[in-house]
Amino acid sequence: MLVADRHGTLTFLNAAARDLLPDAAPGTPLGSGQVPAWLAAAHGQLTSRTRPQGPRVPQPRAGNAPAAFRGEIADGFFEAHPTEGPEGKVVWWLVDDTGRHAAQGALDDARSRARVLAEASSRLQSTLHVPRCMEETASMAAQHFAEAAVLVAPPKGRTCQLTYARRGMPVVQATLAVDVASVPGLSEALQGFPPVPARWIDPAGIPAWAIPDGFTTPLGSVIITPLPGHGVPAGALILLRSSTEQAFTEGEEAFARLFAARAGAALSAARLYTEQAAITATLMRDLLPPTLQAVAGVEYAGHYRTAEDHERIGGDFYDVHPGASTAEETHVVLGDVAGKGLDAAVMTGKIRNTLHALLPLAADHQHVLNLLNSALLSSHHTRFATLVLASVRRHGSRVRLRLTSAGHMAPLILRADGTVQEAATQGTLVGALPAVTARTVEAVLHPGETCLLYTDGITEARGGPMGDELFGEDQLKQVLAQCAGFPADAVVERVQMLASQWAGTGPHDDMAVVAITAPRARALSLVPDTDDETGARRGSS
Repeated sequence: MLVADRHGTLTFLNAAARDLLPDAAPGTPLGSGQVPAWLAAAHGQLTSRTRPQGPRVPQPRAGNAPAAFRGEIADGFFEAHPTEGPEGKVVWWLVDDTGRHAAQGALDDARSRARVLAEASSRLQSTLHVPRCMEETASMAAQHFAEAAVLVAPPKGRTCQLTYARRGMPVVQATLAVDVASVPGLSEALQGFPPVPARWIDPAGIPAWAIPDGFTTPLGSVIITPLPGHGVPAGALILLRSSTEQAFTEGEEAFARLFAARAGAALSAARLYTEQAAITATLMRDLLPPTLQAVAGVEYAGHYRTAEDHERIGGDFYDVHPGASTAEETHVVLGDVAGKGLDAAVMTGKIRNTLHALLPLAADHQHVLNLLNSALLSSHHTRFATLVLASVRRHGSRVRLRLTSAGHMAPLILRADGTVQEAATQGTLVGALPAVTARTVEAVLHPGETCLLYTDGITEARGGPMGDELFGEDQLKQVLAQCAGFPADAVVERVQMLASQWAGTGPHDDMAVVAITAPRARALSLVPDTDDETGARRGSS
């Protein structure tokens, strides 16, 4: 406790105050330097009722309690509680608040670090793009931990992908051939070993490639910490401070490791997603319907729409397999597997691959279908399928077809005059019964005529005025009749468009359509111009 008069002169100090302020004594002016400036300013403010010029006065505590002022004395932190006495004297009660002040500082630091870690989790987990995640990691590290940061990705051969960040500057990425062993502790960090303490790292030994461009101040302190991933390290993080900054403390090193753990988890998730997306895209290429074009002088066009617009694959499929030469048949298959979505698409992949392997036997459609049926029955799949198999060969200006249905809707043949005929083929589905019985028929397409293969998603599309009427085979034939003389792609586009419009936004099955068209215009072709009936070359004797 100490007492000062209205003029700011000490009049009394008790023993505890004399121990705390050994240079102060009665008669000493508060502003002489023997008493902390904040206490002298607080006394002046209290006695004059105005804020004096000079050192900033700490704000008193709000509330009904007497005003208290705070500040440092020696190595401690104290509260000063005034009691006004007679003749303008003020009794100052000094209370040691060092412990509470330290606890409050630790709490504030913990809250600040929690906010940083929450921000890191939010920003890093919001992207599954690996380069973007690396940029965010390096940028946040430079902003919250150091003046500069370098993220080192796991080496690929002799090169590493490096991400450089400086506080307040754009992030830069580069792929360089570097020696990670030239940085103390870096090769160990990239293998997932615990980090080397910052005090053991000589900043002078950091090579130039591990320092961002523009960071010209001599290094004063370095942290190298691993980025732990899911089972394997996701990289390492180098944090740099210049010699003008405070060296990293043990608490900051521990905080940096917490941040690195979150960054490593986010990077591992992004890399895993990228790998899975690449695998999915590779597998998807074999499940998606192919892009069709003219083969051996015959037009082919196809279109596929899944039951769910957000999906790309489903249970309908088609393929066109050209012959080894233009004189050989081209084989076309269109089918429908029971079910929808990914499971059905996997089954379509099995059927398509099996049929591709059986094509050398396609001279006998019945034999091919029975071999496919046996393959499906012996597999673990329980799904069955319907399909149409067509073998196509051009003879002069005409196109000859062999058509076989295995439980599928019969193909429709559009003649040049707009007449629509149904091919008289029928049979049992594959993958359900011990054997397949099917009837193969032949047909001839004249120039401008089309054979249409389709799945039940077209005819069973529900819509119309009441929303529950089937598109139906009759309406399909009417639509097809309006396409007389159209090229293959125009026929497919019109059929698919009108069926989709009929279904609208309501639920529908997978839809697949394939058109085989004998072209109108006579084009140069390597196909021999033979007589349609005798097979003899026209113009020969």
